[in-house]
Amino acid sequence: MLLFRWAILFLLLVAGVCFAFYAGTGQVKYKRIGWIVLRWTLLAALGFFAVLIAERIA
Repeated sequence: MLLFRWAILFLLLVAGVCFAFYAGTGQVKYKRIGWIVLRWTLLAALGFFAVLIAERIA
């Protein structure tokens, strides 16, 4: 559980750094990478919380 939380936090920070690089350099590749990382991070977080909710219900 703790490892998964740290992984989500790390990936959110990576996405933030990518967006900061995009803001600083204007290169579109950083924005694209940031969106990809953010999208997969949010999907993983939703799956994690779905498992937690399913454990509480069962």
